[in-house]
Amino acid sequence: MNENDIIKIFKCLADKSRLAILRSLEKEDMYVERLAERLGVSAPTISFHLKKLEEIGAVSSRKEQYYVMYSLCADVFSHTIHELILGGNATDTLQDQRDNAYREKVIATFMEYGKVKSMPAQLKKKHIILEEIGKAFTPGKTYTEKEVNIIIADFYDDFATLRRDMVGMGLFEREGGVYTAVMAWRV
Repeated sequence: MNENDIIKIFKCLADKSRLAILRSLEKEDMYVERLAERLGVSAPTISFHLKKLEEIGAVSSRKEQYYVMYSLCADVFSHTIHELILGGNATDTLQDQRDNAYREKVIATFMEYGKVKSMPAQLKKKHIILEEIGKAFTPGKTYTEKEVNIIIADFYDDFATLRRDMVGMGLFEREGGVYTAVMAWRV
């Protein structure tokens, strides 16, 4: 189910008359006049709402003698709201692409030839740069302060500030003079 289908379903179900029709059809299949009588609404109004419900696949119709019988299509309602919301994978992919483009732009702006030109003042951008530097470390491995300083110095002269920032942002845990990289770095 694509994102547009999900939006159509939510829009269609945002009407109390349509919900009442669905509740009635859940109990038994009915024709337009019977639904109109049961819900106290005119037959043309019921027909209008049934057409909308058919468009999203919530109801189906079949000819039975002189009447057109409507029934509930339960498979449309087999998804939870959570599944429907998360089902829009196109949005997730687009968001991931935008995040990656932003990340690459920040890295290109503040780094050159694998070295930091200047540290960004904005925290979000600084975090991206620190994560990029963090790729030089193996997650879960412990390092002495001297080892951390040597690795960070390859990226930026003020290694003490960066080391402190990496600890402060949770990219490293420090116990005594031993540092542990605590996350897998983004690639």
